[in-house]
Amino acid sequence: MTQPQTNNTYSVDVLMQQARQLAANYRQATGKTLAGVSGELSTYDAIRLLHLAPAPNQIGYEAVGTEQSGDLHGEKIQIKGRTIFSDSKTTYRIGQLKMEQDWDSVVLVLLNDEYEPFEIYEIDRATLTDNVIDSQSKKAKKGAMTVARFKKIATLAWSIDWVNEEETN
Repeated sequence: MTQPQTNNTYSVDVLMQQARQLAANYRQATGKTLAGVSGELSTYDAIRLLHLAPAPNQIGYEAVGTEQSGDLHGEKIQIKGRTIFSDSKTTYRIGQLKMEQDWDSVVLVLLNDEYEPFEIYEIDRATLTDNVIDSQSKKAKKGAMTVARFKKIATLAWSIDWVNEEETN
């Protein structure tokens, strides 16, 4: 589906696909990741796949739920992303949560080696606060947690498997 052109020479969809390819090729060639790419792609993917509206110039959240967003309708949403590389043995952590800011939910977008989304998890502020803030560790007090912990307490909001199942039916 082609997006209507605005004053930009390129459509955002095309640019984001090119960014995915560039980031994947760069990691293959150098073994390093391009800083900031996962975050930008995650925000783009969450807005697109969960039918959110961007929240321009807001402090503490990146999107707002729309009528098409289901349970997220009207919610202020902080978006986090993490690329999960199949060849890595590391324990993945999500970026620091902005606990002092005004938001209602956090969405975590998981990207694969090709920087394509494969799962999106969502958690509301109250559940997150109960599971993070009560912890005594310094990292938890700063709003940091592992991807595995986030997935355990969050709800799966979108999966590429759901899309693949729809295509086969």
